[in-house]
Amino acid sequence: MSLKQTILADLTASMKAQDAPRTSTLRMVKAALQNREIEKGGELDDEEMSRLLRSLVKQRQDSVEQYAKAAREDLANKERAEIAVIEAYLPQAAARETIEAAVVAAISETGASSMKDMGKVMKAVQAALAGKNADGRTISELVKTKLAG
Repeated sequence: MSLKQTILADLTASMKAQDAPRTSTLRMVKAALQNREIEKGGELDDEEMSRLLRSLVKQRQDSVEQYAKAAREDLANKERAEIAVIEAYLPQAAARETIEAAVVAAISETGASSMKDMGKVMKAVQAALAGKNADGRTISELVKTKLAG
């Protein structure tokens, strides 16, 4: 069963169970999926679906930060709940040690020596960790730390 079919089946199940928060989140995912398919002009494969889901999680994480700054914990909690639902469809996130090893390997591979080389290193790390659900912010922080010190 593809990721899309799984999401649609879970949407139906959550509607039958009258789980309003989960249904709302899965409907939003379905809408984003359909929009992306229209843009592409065809079906999305599982890798493209994962990329879409990671994008939706990132949007929600940014919203959580904004709501926290504005002292709106109620809205931040709603976004956190949506993140939990979406992340259930993503592969397990890459461990920090895995990301750190990829960063070290990319720095030696690209011959990076300063912050000017950050773009090359980021590109190499993301290519190495493709499909492993690695957080871009964590990668960026590790690359900065390694290149600065």
